Amino acid sequence: MRKLALLAPVCAFLFFAQFASAQQVDVFLGGGTLFSSSNTNSNCVSAATGLGCPPEKGGLYINIGGDVVFYKNFGVNVETAWRATQGTYGGADTGTNARPILTDFNALWQPHLGHRLGADLMAGIGGADTRTYEQGLSCSGCFNSSDHFMEHLGAGIRFYPWKHLFIRPEAHYYHIQNNNSSTDNGYYTSNNVIRVSASIGYTFGGKE
Repeated sequence: MRKLALLAPVCAFLFFAQFASAQQVDVFLGGGTLFSSSNTNSNCVSAATGLGCPPEKGGLYINIGGDVVFYKNFGVNVETAWRATQGTYGGADTGTNARPILTDFNALWQPHLGHRLGADLMAGIGGADTRTYEQGLSCSGCFNSSDHFMEHLGAGIRFYPWKHLFIRPEAHYYHIQNNNSSTDNGYYTSNNVIRVSASIGYTFGGKE
């Protein structure tokens, strides 16, 4: 199921690109990390451990996605970011690991800043899949999953060092609903998460 969850946004993007009259199509892959407050809700009790909620930050996050630009630099974007490996959740003594997945669908604006330089500005909605893994279970790959609706804002600077190949440093803000709720499957100390990363991608069609 985890692989299907990761592949679904990519498949949706390819399907959409196939039938849309697009001026430009971009695909990209990157990596980064998460930042979040560690003390926004001190009353949060983790649904995974029954202890205090840890901050949702740190670790290497892989991101993959794409966008389709239709008219006057406006288009749509879809992207998924997930933790590359399971990370210790709430301390080593909890016996629990975590591996969140963040997926967002956005409206996109790509203003031109120069011959080799442009920007990606996006806003949309998505879902955060909070996954925790109990250590020592007899089954392999067992996990508990909690889905949370989220709002997303993102921005990146796109640079083309060679033809249609681009590099994009970027930042993303997620507001994850009930991420820190002590009554509705809360898992972390804050609803607000920031992802900072850099992607490398390729443009088909129009170019910045």
